[in-house]
Amino acid sequence: MNYQKVYGITGPVSVVGPTAPENKLNDLLIQELKSENSFESEAETATRVKILEVLQALTEKFVYTVSKRRNMSDGMARDGGGKVFTFGSYRLGVHGPGSDIDTLIVVPKHVSRDDFFDVFDKLLRERPELDEIAPVPDAFVPIIKIKFSGVSIDLLCAKLDIAQVPKTLTLSDKNLLRNLDEKDLRALNGTRVTDEILELVPKPIVFRIALRAIKLWAQRRAVYGNVFGFPGGVAWAMLVARICQLYPNACSAVIINRFFKIYSDWKWPQPVILKPIEDGPLQVRVWNPKIYAQDRSHRMPVITPAYPSMCATHNITESTKSIILQELQRGIQITNDIFTNKKTWNDLFKRHDFFYKYKFYLTITASTREHTGDDGEKTGGDEQHLKWSGLVESKARLLVMKLEALEGIKVAHPYVKPFESNYCFDTADGDKQILANYGSHRTEDRLAQYTRINDDNKNDESLQKMDKMHLTTMYVGLDVNVVDKKREKIDIHVPCTEFYNLCRNFNEEYQDPSVFSLVISYVKLYDLPDGVYTEDEVRPVKSKSKSKSKRRELEASPARTDIAKKLRPETATSTL
Repeated sequence: MNYQKVYGITGPVSVVGPTAPENKLNDLLIQELKSENSFESEAETATRVKILEVLQALTEKFVYTVSKRRNMSDGMARDGGGKVFTFGSYRLGVHGPGSDIDTLIVVPKHVSRDDFFDVFDKLLRERPELDEIAPVPDAFVPIIKIKFSGVSIDLLCAKLDIAQVPKTLTLSDKNLLRNLDEKDLRALNGTRVTDEILELVPKPIVFRIALRAIKLWAQRRAVYGNVFGFPGGVAWAMLVARICQLYPNACSAVIINRFFKIYSDWKWPQPVILKPIEDGPLQVRVWNPKIYAQDRSHRMPVITPAYPSMCATHNITESTKSIILQELQRGIQITNDIFTNKKTWNDLFKRHDFFYKYKFYLTITASTREHTGDDGEKTGGDEQHLKWSGLVESKARLLVMKLEALEGIKVAHPYVKPFESNYCFDTADGDKQILANYGSHRTEDRLAQYTRINDDNKNDESLQKMDKMHLTTMYVGLDVNVVDKKREKIDIHVPCTEFYNLCRNFNEEYQDPSVFSLVISYVKLYDLPDGVYTEDEVRPVKSKSKSKSKRRELEASPARTDIAKKLRPETATSTL
């Protein structure tokens, strides 16, 4: 009798291998992924390997430098070591062209987090390969974001309670987590989870092809992004891994079909778990809905396999859950048609219709004014804007939850990709004019008088001394369903004001209106700016045949709700 290892918390649904037609569909899937540019070239892979080698050398220099400052001998300082780990899509082997690299720098106990944002930051800035850098020490997981040799990299740092970190170190031993603070534990979690996932799938190659397809589908359908209330890369990876456990001998094409079928019918909030939840040596919280009320509130829980187990999808809201379920249902319909040769894999990866779907959209624009004084001192540069816009992005989900709780708003659907714009101006009120005209098709032509910064002109000497406006805009589609026709008003004043105050008061620095601004406004479907549509898409055109009785207008005076100045109750009242 053939023995096959059982993966996961239950036995497999089927151990049947792929048929000839399924293998053919699998070959067609790989061809489609290649045509969709899902795989990077050998040259790009070599660039990433070289970058990681440089980061490893910098890490060892970083630990050595700090060790010498702690009055260690030269030999002890060199023995301190330091090691770079990767996690996320790169570690899973599903990264593509333009993907970032998630990296973790592990250091010995005498190196602090402050050293990371001081010494290591300076070492990075000395490198000619460095294109951009933005340290965010106050983040939930402290991070330095860089672009290095054209590749985006997220750098985390964690110290272990050991005197040396050799290159041979692995992070599988739970005892390495002893005596660490929560930020170090969170930083280590990414690498430990990624490594566990790869250990828990029967056939890594099948898993990787299926995950590439699901990632592409999730990105095209705009349901990919933890910060906005959708599953992130790790969550989608665990969801695919569970299907691989249930069908250990299936090919990737079958895994994708079963993925949509099983999760469309899944009895949420029943959790998706890859292995039994473990206890460990730490006094830390492990996901347990029987004990913790917060864990019981998770709508679509996907639980990380590495100790201490956590929910990777705690950000999902009622609105985003409904969107995910709609897309899963669409996925099962299309993959069923693919298996009957009625459709192709290309149909599964069709772009979303977010900017055609709703009548009203809420826009959240975080902006930073960059000014260079006569003394050469600069305020509000790229780094400050990245921190400010990053904060607003991280809190946007809370606004979505407040909006979806309002009577009359059926769904508050956040878009998963912010839009970035940068303009130069040389007039006293240029920043105000840019903000006033930005974000609406009716007024965006007025921005032509200002120079928009792009990759071609960003280094032009003529632009260096000009003031600049850095803008980041997020969109929330509103599915409105007013039951009471006599009182057709939805007051969004309170949630918008609370969100504004939350962001402004997060840090004293962000209370300076001359540098940082937050504008919340609504825009109708036909007034969305051109930038939200791709070159292949056609703007929706307003039908002139609609009767006035069917036109429900969002009343606001003025049309834009500028919370950066002062939000008045009447400016946030919607008549539908």
